[in-house]
Amino acid sequence: MAGAEQRRFRLFRGTREGGELKEYQVAAGEGWVVLDAVHAIQAEQAPDLAVRWNCKAGKCGSCSAEINGKPRLMCMTRMSDYPADEPITVMPMKAFPVIKDLVTDVSWNYEVAKRIPAFQPRAPDNADGTWRMYQYEVERPQEFRKCIECFLCQDVCHVLRTHGKHDAFMGPAMLVRAAVYEMHPLDKAERHEHLRREGGIGYCNITKCCTEVCPESITITDNAIIPLKERVVDAHYDPLAALWRRLTAR
Repeated sequence: MAGAEQRRFRLFRGTREGGELKEYQVAAGEGWVVLDAVHAIQAEQAPDLAVRWNCKAGKCGSCSAEINGKPRLMCMTRMSDYPADEPITVMPMKAFPVIKDLVTDVSWNYEVAKRIPAFQPRAPDNADGTWRMYQYEVERPQEFRKCIECFLCQDVCHVLRTHGKHDAFMGPAMLVRAAVYEMHPLDKAERHEHLRREGGIGYCNITKCCTEVCPESITITDNAIIPLKERVVDAHYDPLAALWRRLTAR
């Protein structure tokens, strides 16, 4: 390949039972991203290499991996961002079980999503069956709908990644999913108890690492998690709110 540059890669090869890093060399073209190199290795050197991808445009969230230790999308990570004389290491996401090579089992996220109380519209405001809403109320949850379900935020979260508390904490991506419903101007469902107990929102100590890795630049911590925390605190720990619940038997 004209103008190609020899680059070294170290890719994880194996399954959940175990594996190792194997080194490859690839002739990288100008402007290549990491996924280009992985595809070249798969085509020319390791046809049995398992890698998940789809759009190659940073919109499907399929090619999530850990590149030199940081959760990133392979299709949005330029090789030119790394020193040419050092190898680029690509590992599967640590927070989820490995299926094979760079592919992980992320089905746990979808099971958690199913348990989030669904959207419940309140009664119409007008006799003709319509609602009255302010534009800022409509716009507020739109940011969260940009989520592409890459689960990089889940992977970087220390509660899941380091401590493995998948049975106690739903993770930032699922808190974003809950925020889509919770902050919708028409929603009337009560999710405070779910977020506090099954969702384990108290485990989040707002390090903002999830916000830092989000490829869609969703302000996960400030705009989703902290407001949800405030709602849980207001509902369960505010003494005036507790008195009101006792008086109204709610």
